[in-house]
Amino acid sequence: MKLALPPIPETERTPLVVALLAIIDAQQLRIQQLEETIQQLRDEIAILKGQQPRPKIAPSTLEKPPPKPPTPGAKRPGSAKCSKTATFVNPVEVTIPFPDPPPGSTTHGYEDYFVQELVLEAKVTRYRRERIVTPDGQTLLAPLPADVLPGSHCGPILIGYILYQYHHCNVTQPLLLEQLREFGIDMSAGEVSRILTENHEAFHQEKAAILTAGLTASTYVGVDDTGARHEGHNGYCTAIGNDLFAYFESTDSKSRLNFLQVLRGAAAGYAINDVTLAYWERQQLARDVVEQLSAGPRRFVAEAAWQARLAELGITAERHVRIATEGALLGQLIEQGVSPQLVILSDGAPQFDILVHASCWVHSERPLARLVPYNEAHRRAVEAVRQQNGRWPAWCRTTRPIGGPSRPCGNRFGTCTRT
Repeated sequence: MKLALPPIPETERTPLVVALLAIIDAQQLRIQQLEETIQQLRDEIAILKGQQPRPKIAPSTLEKPPPKPPTPGAKRPGSAKCSKTATFVNPVEVTIPFPDPPPGSTTHGYEDYFVQELVLEAKVTRYRRERIVTPDGQTLLAPLPADVLPGSHCGPILIGYILYQYHHCNVTQPLLLEQLREFGIDMSAGEVSRILTENHEAFHQEKAAILTAGLTASTYVGVDDTGARHEGHNGYCTAIGNDLFAYFESTDSKSRLNFLQVLRGAAAGYAINDVTLAYWERQQLARDVVEQLSAGPRRFVAEAAWQARLAELGITAERHVRIATEGALLGQLIEQGVSPQLVILSDGAPQFDILVHASCWVHSERPLARLVPYNEAHRRAVEAVRQQNGRWPAWCRTTRPIGGPSRPCGNRFGTCTRT
């Protein structure tokens, strides 16, 4: 960065000032050259370590010259990779006879010509429900077909289209309403809003069921959290999943207590069992607090009951309440069918250090890649550790169950016996 010196009047430009200005210009040029050399060396070090060098940002596409015109007769790229009609499903067939053929002409078969079209139209069905009066004076209406949603004047395909356009295509409500009216759908803005915001309990139940089934059927889950906006406030999004399922939850915290609540899903209970006691011991919860909690009831159906139990025992210290609650939530997970040997694969963040905690190979490798050895002994030490990581599944390099020493994790990629 070149310094912007203030203007110097001619009366003050003494030989010393002129000489100093020349020295400053020379130093600025030298600094710029050194910065370029340092960046080149950094790029070379990154390449030697198998990393990516500093990216070269391409100029704006607006400044690119126009593409060359295609060669006459040449096919466009990718046109010969597959049949253009291979993905057509149940095309409608229309036979076109030749109009007014010359006398004596004979038919020599047909030539196919495909035309694709998109049909978007409003469909309104009027159900005329028969009304009857029974001998005892009751008035009854004929039931609607099973595919008609109770209490709704919109069909399931229309509702699905509205949800898809809004949530997946990011179409705003005003534009979506304008689009529907252009299709011939008579709908108010309030009805669109109700479809987008109400009667979604089935989706939430399905989401909760996915988390429960995924945790109980998995031997490991990958977890992470990141900052995210939710309902107009800054918060966090926690991601849980593996090759079987994916689950996302937006909350206002990224603590271990929050992570356990996310894992618990739709359940609201707390439980004290062997896993809970092992967690309390590992976190060094005060012995008198453990004895108090272990002496009474061990199942709590809701948060209010758990908080009432803590207040009854006089457990009010912030650390005691937090650790006791974390252990009770962990015990509830086990009661819900989650295995105590479930591997939690993360970036090493402390909030994820529950059950069998493991660090992924990417985060295990990053500190080693950043090291710059000063001599041959340092290089051999770094290489020895990197080779050592390669002998075991790198993501299970730490496999410590709650309250116990390291042991084979039995992951699906093989058995790690590293301690």
